[in-house]
Amino acid sequence: MKIIKLDATESTNHYLKELVAKNTFEDFTVVTCEYQKKGKGQRGNSWISERGKNLTVSVLKHFSGFDMAKIFYLNLAVSLAILHALKGLAVPGLKVKWPNDIMSGNKKICGILVETVLKGGQLKYGILGFGLNVNQIEFENLTQAASLKHITGKHYDLDRVLELVLSQLQLYLENIDEHVDKLHLEYESALFNKDTPSMFIRSGTNQRFKGTIDGISPEGKLLVVHEDGTQLSFYNKEVQLIY
Repeated sequence: MKIIKLDATESTNHYLKELVAKNTFEDFTVVTCEYQKKGKGQRGNSWISERGKNLTVSVLKHFSGFDMAKIFYLNLAVSLAILHALKGLAVPGLKVKWPNDIMSGNKKICGILVETVLKGGQLKYGILGFGLNVNQIEFENLTQAASLKHITGKHYDLDRVLELVLSQLQLYLENIDEHVDKLHLEYESALFNKDTPSMFIRSGTNQRFKGTIDGISPEGKLLVVHEDGTQLSFYNKEVQLIY
């Protein structure tokens, strides 16, 4: 495993994609940085990280013959790997908020962004990025954000936390296409607010409705049972959970 440590960069995902576009790098090449200037998250949101206090990481994963219909399972594997690593640190109340935010209680502690590169209609490689709040305490106006230190009161060694996460990533990504059913079941059991009546809002509208998260489809769509009993399904960015 090759680990490239940077002082600062706009985005570890972008940096790694630029490297791979120009040169050949070994599987599981890792880029980390002290300060990420323009980190990206889901829904086009920025990921703000205080210098030297968190983990901003991107991992290169090569693929050969991976079923394109199973790309969503990369999100599942990364989410569950991080979740499992944090369980090893005794972080309480861990769940995954669909599609791939890691929660402790009702606080977001980690965001994930998986980007893929195709060639000839086949998945060539994935850039698996995540930002994990570790020792940062202040989050300005981000009331739903927290860190490991904020939750447990403990200070963490960033290299040790990274080592734990990367170890779990390797386990979850090994022969991933052979274990998608297991990943699906494990992910659903870890879903934030699953089986709990909740409020949702359809993206781009003011339309709110009550429903209960029932699980996810094989394509990664969120399955919600509307309060009237009908089942709805949503792709990422089509609906937002209010919590």
